[in-house]
Amino acid sequence: MKLFDVYPINDINIVRAEGSRVWDDKGTPYLDLYGGHAVISIGHTHPHWVARIEEQLHKIAFYSNSVRIPIQQALADKLGEVSGRPDYQLFLVNSGAEANENALKLASFHTGRKKIVAFKKAFHGRTSLAVAATDNPAIVAPVNETDNISFLPYNDEAALEAYFNEHGADTAAVIIEAIQGVGGITVATDSFLQAIRKHCTGSGALFIADEVQCGYGRSGRFFTTDTAGVDADIYTMAKGMGNGFPVGGILVAPHIPPKHGMLGTTFGGNHLACAAALGVLEVIEQEGLLQQAAGNGSYLMERLR
Repeated sequence: MKLFDVYPINDINIVRAEGSRVWDDKGTPYLDLYGGHAVISIGHTHPHWVARIEEQLHKIAFYSNSVRIPIQQALADKLGEVSGRPDYQLFLVNSGAEANENALKLASFHTGRKKIVAFKKAFHGRTSLAVAATDNPAIVAPVNETDNISFLPYNDEAALEAYFNEHGADTAAVIIEAIQGVGGITVATDSFLQAIRKHCTGSGALFIADEVQCGYGRSGRFFTTDTAGVDADIYTMAKGMGNGFPVGGILVAPHIPPKHGMLGTTFGGNHLACAAALGVLEVIEQEGLLQQAAGNGSYLMERLR
């Protein structure tokens, strides 16, 4: 059997990693500025993260969400503390696409509406609704096409206002990456994020902050939207959440009630994933990584200009 050939592969075989460096099978070292598709948040094979996973692996690696899993609540408590949102609710999944998929689905459940606002050059994942909200026709299959998604110009407050004047009452959510990754590292202005918050509040739509790539401390704030002083109704997370271990989640504002059966997952929130995610948060907290990201980012921007 051969692998399904959908990735353009670089002819490098990475066999070892530590901190910010990786080594290939010939012993050549590389400074890893890529972070394995932007997932390495605390450094490769961080000893605390490894110990967290190893300790959990010797106890239990997986059981379903049909029983109590105390490590899920431990993760929720720590995430609420580090993110500054202890009153939010956590639903755990396995990836960024799943996080955005469930966020959009939840917004539609909560509002009873169908329309979604996304933005030009957005990337939100490759599954059903997530890829429909992604502005790349090449990866949207015919079965994923829908008239319920409107793509507005990024950072265009006038276009946003015009849309809500016409469609606000039918809109379930606005989803935005505060820093577009695949779209070209475009940064949302504070006033644009504040305008989204205003229009969502006024119309009853939900503000979904896609923090899968730009969030989890990379900007020097836990969530990139924090720079604008706004709270989203739903935050989506993955990538840096597990430092390479498959884990994702959504943070849900307290005014959005859960109902049994509205969302579900087999592997989401498994013991190993929670251990990995806890290890990440503990390192972020213990090593002051938010402050480091802010300081190093300012230094790099100053020196590169």
